[in-house]
Amino acid sequence: KDYQGRLYAGISEIAEQLDILAARLREEGLLPPAEAAEPADAAAEEDLSLLGGAAGEQNAYSELAAAIRASDVPLGGLVRRVSDEQRAIQSEQKSAKYLLHTLANISRSLWNVRTNGLHERTVVTGVVALVVVALAAALVLFVIVPVVAERLGLADNVPDGQAVELTIPDGSSGDDIAQLLSENHVVDDPKDYYAAVDALDAAAQIKPGDYAFTTHMDPEDAVRQLVEGPNVEGTRLTVAEGLTVAQTAAAVEEALGIPADDFIAQAKASAYVEDYPFLAAAADDSLEGYLTPKTYTFAKDDEPDADEVIRLMLDQYEQEVAGYDFAAAEQAIQSRYGVEMSDYDILIMASIIEREAITPEQRPKVASTFYNRLAQGMPLQSDATMMYVTGGEVTASDLEVQSPYNTYLNQGLTPTPICTPSAASIEAALDPADTNYLYFFITQDTEYFSETYDQHLQAIEENR
Repeated sequence: KDYQGRLYAGISEIAEQLDILAARLREEGLLPPAEAAEPADAAAEEDLSLLGGAAGEQNAYSELAAAIRASDVPLGGLVRRVSDEQRAIQSEQKSAKYLLHTLANISRSLWNVRTNGLHERTVVTGVVALVVVALAAALVLFVIVPVVAERLGLADNVPDGQAVELTIPDGSSGDDIAQLLSENHVVDDPKDYYAAVDALDAAAQIKPGDYAFTTHMDPEDAVRQLVEGPNVEGTRLTVAEGLTVAQTAAAVEEALGIPADDFIAQAKASAYVEDYPFLAAAADDSLEGYLTPKTYTFAKDDEPDADEVIRLMLDQYEQEVAGYDFAAAEQAIQSRYGVEMSDYDILIMASIIEREAITPEQRPKVASTFYNRLAQGMPLQSDATMMYVTGGEVTASDLEVQSPYNTYLNQGLTPTPICTPSAASIEAALDPADTNYLYFFITQDTEYFSETYDQHLQAIEENR
């Protein structure tokens, strides 16, 4: 009640200011005398009709009641409540009606200005009138209407236990999920959702996808379901870590039916650089390295095309790397190794680490080995970079083939990433271990990191 009192006091004050403005406009001949002031055209008449100022006792509440009667939604006694509330707030309507009548007068003046022309003295007055009209219209739309909805109980008139299906999109933030649950009346108060997430330590465990909930659920039950995962049938696309664009295209075709050739043809950096500026650094118009590994979930009736899928992956990349301080890491690498790296170079390095290391613990040491080799002017000598060319195992003869991806014959990094790296590999490229390693020998069962070539040869010999 206090809020409504202050609200309508504010409306009355605005109406008084409009009245003063109208009087000044009349003095300047831009408005007819008060007793003759009527809406100038059909548009103004329609506005008054919709908001309760026209003849025939039409008003916002009778319009709402008519709309409810015409709907197919079983809203029970809401029409009767509308009628009751209409009578209860007649006095409040008077302020709104007065405001709208004044707006109609200003509409008339603007019409006169438009039809009769402007002179220097009336230009400013017309502009002021237009600004006030816009302000008052915003007040009606965004303040009066919400308050009336609150009075009618429309803000939350949803029974408990009604079935609700909704989709948690990939990359949704905690705020996004809280808002979605609130809008669908699953957990009305976002604070309750956050409390449940904290109580269950679930912030990092919530999964995107399609869910079936009920209205006004226990918040912790809702969060448990989000942790368990989607409970409505949908389509899942799993992009594993370390895949190339071509391999990703094959996975997309298998999961979503989008032809791999169509996906590859669409996966060009130039098609997305305007929306994703970080792609300006991409070489060969390639999205290699950017199609982020993740399980993407699509609604059961959704039929995404290649563009939509690629954008989801680029959104995921942008979200994941947002928390990394590339500039600080590149400065530290420059200081430690004397090697200048760009953001794109980091991604390339991470992709090579991804294909060479097997366990998370190995990644920082592999990164250190490669940076140490770059610092000493040694080629990386990574078999993985030539596997990008051969598509499979690399033979001794392959290592003699001239290719920009042959890091036995060429110094430095490859022109593009050789796969999409995991977050762990990106972190290793940004923060390598502090070692003097120059060689490594890694198998499924063991690992050997060496500072000298003789140690490296000994490790290989011991594992023949």
